[in-house]
Amino acid sequence: MPKISNMLILSTSVLALAACATTPAPVAPLAPVAEVDPAPVAAAPVASAHDRLFKLFKDSDENSLRRNPLFAIFRGDLRYADQFGDYITDDYQAGEKTAAESELAALHAIDKSQLDDTDRLAYDVFEYTQATALVGFEPRFLDLTNVRPINHFSGFHTFYPTFASGKGAAPFKTVADYDNNLKRHAGYVVLLDRAIGRFREGMASGVYDTKLTIRNVNDQLDEQLKQAPEKSQYYAPATNFPAAIPAADQARLKGEMRAMIADQIYPAMTRLRDFLKTEYLPKARDQVGLSSMKGGAALYEKMIRDTTTLGLSADEIHNLGLSEVARITGEMEKVKAEVGYKGTLAQFFDHLRNDPKFKPKSREALTQGYYDIGKAVDAKLPDYFSTIPKAKLAIRPYDPVIEKFQAGGSYEQGTPDGSRPGTFYFNAYDLPSRTTPGMTTLYLHEGSPGHHFQISLAQENDSLPPFMRFGGNTAYVEGWALYSETLGYDMGFYKDPYQRFGTLSDEMLRAMRLVVDTGLHSKGWARDQSIKYMLSHSDMGKTDASNEVERYIAIPSQALAYKLGAMTIQRLRRKAEAELGPKFDIRDFHAQVLMTGALPLPVLEQKIDRWIASKK
Repeated sequence: MPKISNMLILSTSVLALAACATTPAPVAPLAPVAEVDPAPVAAAPVASAHDRLFKLFKDSDENSLRRNPLFAIFRGDLRYADQFGDYITDDYQAGEKTAAESELAALHAIDKSQLDDTDRLAYDVFEYTQATALVGFEPRFLDLTNVRPINHFSGFHTFYPTFASGKGAAPFKTVADYDNNLKRHAGYVVLLDRAIGRFREGMASGVYDTKLTIRNVNDQLDEQLKQAPEKSQYYAPATNFPAAIPAADQARLKGEMRAMIADQIYPAMTRLRDFLKTEYLPKARDQVGLSSMKGGAALYEKMIRDTTTLGLSADEIHNLGLSEVARITGEMEKVKAEVGYKGTLAQFFDHLRNDPKFKPKSREALTQGYYDIGKAVDAKLPDYFSTIPKAKLAIRPYDPVIEKFQAGGSYEQGTPDGSRPGTFYFNAYDLPSRTTPGMTTLYLHEGSPGHHFQISLAQENDSLPPFMRFGGNTAYVEGWALYSETLGYDMGFYKDPYQRFGTLSDEMLRAMRLVVDTGLHSKGWARDQSIKYMLSHSDMGKTDASNEVERYIAIPSQALAYKLGAMTIQRLRRKAEAELGPKFDIRDFHAQVLMTGALPLPVLEQKIDRWIASKK
C-alpha cells in the first residue's frame, strides 16, 4: 500500500499539471463549416492549501486508527473492533515512524502562507506532534524504551482488564461485540509474550527497569490471577448479557470466555509473572532514578521536553518546585491560624490525617459525597463556560481488584457521540488512609470542569481536525485540570477553610512533584527519601505518598506537567485580565483555551496573545 505522503504528492502533482494544459475537444462536422478553434476543456480545480491540509489530517487519522484499533474503540469507531493491534513489535514501530516522516513531508509541501490563522494553528500543532514523535524513534531513545514495555503504572495489563470488563470502552451490546472481544483477547495473549521478549532484549543490552517497579508488576499480576476465571474482570460481560442476545449464544459465549481466560489469558499472565520473578527481578537495578540506568540521563531530559512542551532543565524545574513549596507552605500556615489550631504545621498535618471527622465513613458515603459535589459544581458552570459538554459524567470507585495500585482519582473519556459517558474514578482502597478535605479539588480536576470538559469539548468539536480533537500533550491536559481546581475559589467552594486547605494540599502535591521527580531522576534521590520529603511538607497519608513516589519512578517526567501547565494558564489569565481590564470575560477566556484542543504550551500562549490583541 502506498505511503500517505506519496499519495498526497502524486495527487497534487496531477492537479498542478492539469492546471497548465488544455485538451481539445473532438469535433465531428456534419457539414462544411468555417474553421473555429476547439473549445478548451475546463481545467481540474486546484486544491486549496486549506483543503490539502485537512485531507492530510483526515488521511493521517484514518491510517492511525487502522494501526491502533484499540484507540479507535475508545473513540466509538468499531470498524476494527475484531483486532487487538500489533503493538510493541518492530513492524508496528517502523510503521509509526514511517507515518510520522511521510506526514511531516506532506505538511511541509503545503504553503503555510496561504492558510488563515486557524489553519496555521492546526499546522503548527501537527508539525510539533509529528516532529516530537520522530525524536522518540531515534535508536538512542527507542533502545531504552522498547525493552521496558510494562511497568506498574503504564502497561496493557493495567488498563486492558477494565477495557474488556463491560465497564470500559469496549462495547457489549451484540453477539458480534462479544465475539470481537474474544478475538482481541487472543491478541492480548500474544502481547504478553512479546513483552517477555522485549525484556530479554534489555537484559542482553544491559538496560533494566527497577526492582521496585517489577515487584509491583508481579503484585498486580498476582492480584488478577487470584480471581477465579468466573470472578475476573475478563468474564464480567458474561454475567450481564443484553436481553437481545439469544440464550444459545449466551451459553456458547460463556464457555468460550471462560476457556479463553483459563486456558490462554491466565497462562500468559503466569508466564510473564514467572519470568519477571525468576529471571528478570534478580538482575533489575536497585537504584530507582532514571539517571542510574544506562542512557537514562539523556532520556530524562528528552522526556521533560515531551511532557512539558517547554525547554526547561531538570535543575530549573527542581528550583521552581522548591520555591512553590515554600509559597504554598505560607498559605497553609494562614489556614492553620484561621481554624485556631495551636500546634505546628506538621502537627496540623497529623491532625488532618488522623482525626475521624476527616475520614469517609464508608465506600458508599464516599461515593455519595462525590455525587453531592458534582451537583454543586454543575450549578456554577454556566457562569464560567459558554459551552457545556454534551457528554454526561459518571462517578465510580475503581474496581477493588485494581484499586491498590491506582492514583487517588482518574478520568476515562467517553465517546464523541455521547453514547458512553466520561467517567471519574476515585480510589476507595485503604479507606482509613483517605481524608475528605481534598474531595472537591479532586472532582474539579478529574471531573468537571477539568478533564471531562477539556477532553469532551475537544472531541465534540467536529470542526477540528481529528488529531486536535483526540490528541494532545500532558502539560496542557493536566495543566488545565489543575487550573480547574483553582476555579473552586471563583465558585466559592473554598470559603470553608478545610476545603481550602484541601486544595492547597493538592497544589502542594503538584509543587512537590517538581522537586521529587527531578530529585529522583536527576539528583539520585531514593524512594524513602522522597516519601519522607512529601510527608514532611503535606498532610498526605503514607499510602498515598508511597504510591505517588512509585508512580514517578515508573513514569518519569509525567508528574511535572501538572504544575508547569497550570502555571502557564494562570499566567495567561492574569495577563489577559491586566491588559483587557473591563473587557475581560472569563467565559470567553476559557473558550479560547479549550475550544481548539490540547495545544503545546508555546502555541497556546501565541493564541492567547493574538486574542488579547484582537480584543483591544
